[in-house]
Amino acid sequence: MRTINQRFVYAPNYWQWFAHQKNHGLLPDEIKNCQTQLDLIKYLGLDIFSRNIYCIQDEYWFGGICEEYIEGGEINIENEFENRNKKISRKYLFNGGELNEKLEYVFNDSTIVQREFLIKDFETQSGLLEKLVASRKWKFNKLKFEKIKKEIGTEGEVIIGDFYSPLKLLHLTMNPVNAIYFLLEFPKEAKIILQLHEKAQLEAIEQCVSNGVQTVMAMDNLDVMFHPPQFIENYSASFYEKASNICHKHDAKFFIHACGQQKDNLKLISSLGVDGLEGVAFPPFGDVELVEALEMTPDNFIITGGITASTATELKTKDKVFDYVKTLFTQLKPYKHRFIFSASCNTPINMKWETIKYFRDAWLEYNLI
Repeated sequence: MRTINQRFVYAPNYWQWFAHQKNHGLLPDEIKNCQTQLDLIKYLGLDIFSRNIYCIQDEYWFGGICEEYIEGGEINIENEFENRNKKISRKYLFNGGELNEKLEYVFNDSTIVQREFLIKDFETQSGLLEKLVASRKWKFNKLKFEKIKKEIGTEGEVIIGDFYSPLKLLHLTMNPVNAIYFLLEFPKEAKIILQLHEKAQLEAIEQCVSNGVQTVMAMDNLDVMFHPPQFIENYSASFYEKASNICHKHDAKFFIHACGQQKDNLKLISSLGVDGLEGVAFPPFGDVELVEALEMTPDNFIITGGITASTATELKTKDKVFDYVKTLFTQLKPYKHRFIFSASCNTPINMKWETIKYFRDAWLEYNLI
């Protein structure tokens, strides 16, 4: 990655934005030759630090390098289309049972929503979840990694964002609210499931970093509403600390994708050996200013962000964008060695192309401030 301490790194995430414009025939003439988000980022001359460079936008929110499989079982995926929406049915068949979930890619919004969770009733299905987690593994696809790494070249870093903590596992399988009830009502059963998932994920991370991956990210959407400090300490800290240690053993870095309010977790997360958070949001979406977040964390802790959905859509003129970027970079000048200018989650699909170029031009104007 072209990280130079004398300038600010700018690595926005245009995954959803680009897919929406391309699929809906909205790409401006200037970038109609771009086929992928990577093409767009290279066209703009930006740094590359996006964990979804290789992801398939209408299949899942993240992942695509580590291939999920069931030992002694199988995964069946069926797709059907309705009014351009893609309905995805994923069935897991394993020793002793089966579970299924349903997702839908909503074409008009260019996003995936969960229609049915794997676990509909945790009181009766926790045993099935344990059997699934005990047999589910991930295999690192080195050929795919090497291909995307070659495409990126020296312009940035390939982040493998295929992972998630034990707590996030419960969010993904039974929804965040039911996950809380399950943890409180069935602590013994939950502990077994969480440990099995942690083991499988750590093995996958080891595969990645031992094969040349330099950056790993857990896609946890950290937010104190669903990841309060006590829950992190009880259910996620072990995973974060062990994952960080595995990465550091191979001179790699471990990040967590953030989303929403972060303030109460910053010191705890940074104490676990985690190298950084992707997408720290400031008010009104988050609860901590970027300067404050950087002050609260160690000097080697990296924070990315700076462009929330509101800044992306409300700063409509060149002067407003330039003023914003100049002010932000002036404030963050002491931290430019560990701050990456980017989206505080993703780039909204209604951000104007001219605004995207204004941010690029403002970065070029002030990145040496």
